Amino acid sequence: MTTIQYHLKTFLWVTINLVSLHPIMAQTRKRPNIIFIFSDDHAFQAISAYNGPLAKLAPTPNIDRIGSEGMRFDKCYVTNSLCTPSRASVLTGTHSHINGVKILSDGLNNSKITFPMIMKCLGYQTALVGKWHLKSKPQGFNYWEVLNNQGEYYNPDFITSSSTARVAGYATDIITDKALNWLQNGRDKAEPFLLMIHHKAPHRSFEKGPDHLRTFEGVIFPEPPTLFDDYVGRGTSAKTQEMMIGKDLRLGKDFKIAPKEDESSVNGRMTEQQRQAWNQVYDSVSTDFQSKNLSGKDLLKWKYQRYMKDYLATVCSVDDNVGRVLDYLDKNGLAENTLVVYSSDQGFYLGEHGWFDKRFMYEESFRTPLLMRWPETIKKGAINTDLVSNLDFAQTFIELAGGKSPEVMQGLSLVPVMKSQTPNDWRTSLYYHYYDFHGHKVQRHEGVANKNYKLIHFYDINEWELYDLRKDPQELTNQYDNPAYPAIVKAMKAELQKLKKQYEVESVQTSDSSDLAIDR
Repeated sequence: MTTIQYHLKTFLWVTINLVSLHPIMAQTRKRPNIIFIFSDDHAFQAISAYNGPLAKLAPTPNIDRIGSEGMRFDKCYVTNSLCTPSRASVLTGTHSHINGVKILSDGLNNSKITFPMIMKCLGYQTALVGKWHLKSKPQGFNYWEVLNNQGEYYNPDFITSSSTARVAGYATDIITDKALNWLQNGRDKAEPFLLMIHHKAPHRSFEKGPDHLRTFEGVIFPEPPTLFDDYVGRGTSAKTQEMMIGKDLRLGKDFKIAPKEDESSVNGRMTEQQRQAWNQVYDSVSTDFQSKNLSGKDLLKWKYQRYMKDYLATVCSVDDNVGRVLDYLDKNGLAENTLVVYSSDQGFYLGEHGWFDKRFMYEESFRTPLLMRWPETIKKGAINTDLVSNLDFAQTFIELAGGKSPEVMQGLSLVPVMKSQTPNDWRTSLYYHYYDFHGHKVQRHEGVANKNYKLIHFYDINEWELYDLRKDPQELTNQYDNPAYPAIVKAMKAELQKLKKQYEVESVQTSDSSDLAIDR
């Protein structure tokens, strides 16, 4: 779809439908409040509700509560596993080629229609606090206060429509403080609300909060079976990426060890009190590292453990603050008619294949966590295995608000799924497209996945990969050239073309220097 076509569809939707979405017409039933908690780079493997190998060692009881009192989605996926494009897809309900946000450095054009704009027109009180990272100013909110760019963990700057100010404290706590203050003091309590609580954490460089500086310091985490992956059976991109724990995470900023040549590891935003508490932990870590003089596999093992300790302790602060939000809803009689959604902008590698970060269409980054609680509608302890997408959030929220989604949106409303009434014609495959080669040298690719197979095309180098997810869930063996799979290859290529036509995907382009965007 061209930009002109996009704006034409948006214009037609606004002029024909928006008048009919006046709040008075949406009051035929009691509409739910919606709290959308969105974290950054939170792997589903790091949520104990998913019962993975880390569940007992690093529990997330408050996030788990959303699932145990509602629904856990086991097959929620993203359209483009990268922070900025994912956020644009969530807001607009469209793929990257439609909303124009393909790579990290792209910004969201304010002319693009988003679900908060529609919900505000429907009479919802709308608020956004935390990470935005889309360059343009947020639109469609009664109140917004967002981090500057990626944001900082300690004493971050917050931007409003009229000012920028540094706020003392730890970002995850501050974001929740501001969200709860708006719930208590900032909204019109006669109207339903949409509150988007968007955390920076646990984004790199995984800076633990003051309450969790020593959490997990004595814990040894299990190593994933593929930590020492040699990439035999995979293509060029898996072998040439730059997202390896062993060589691409930095001693300074990532492992918090401060050699003289890396003064960037010192966090200049900290107060003296914060710095003293920080140094009490990381001076010991640095001493331990220097004393061991590690190399080879032993060095990777050490780095993996440090990575996990910091990443999972950062998650602990997110979980604590999810608990604060749930407690507020209970205390103020809001829990019963409030949909609470927890998700992340994409998945993340926690040592699988020796990696950190995301980007690939392989499972750990393609799949994202999703848990929902709405006591009036969602059955407790429900588990859903339908293929759902971050495309679906926008249309779900709009339907719950009593509105009609614009034609340009490409997802599906999850309302029937939440009621355990998945339509018979629900999607059976998903389209994916990653555009941002220069970030970590992950080759640009598109692909299609269903519950049994995944086909990926690294189009700049013209390499194809096919994975049999039933026999090979860790995606270790490319079956594309296996003579036992030609019928599957043909069927998956046909499905890929079908989805590209359905989503109006333009022909892929070769790499060029305009894609320079680094998520460090």
